[in-house]
Amino acid sequence: MDAVQLERMDPHMVLGIINEKLRLECDSLDALLALYDLDAGHLNARMAQIGYHYDAHSNQFKPNT
Repeated sequence: MDAVQLERMDPHMVLGIINEKLRLECDSLDALLALYDLDAGHLNARMAQIGYHYDAHSNQFKPNT
């Protein structure tokens, strides 16, 4: 996944892919960002569009409460 794919995909699909990669491949958001050369601000803004934020404790994007 790269920034162009991230922008073109439905944000709910991005959420599922990102959370799966965090669960299976990366032990932190920083590791995921480095591995896929993604911008933290852009990814966080994309997830905020659908009401999600990164939770470091669970290493997942979770719904805003």
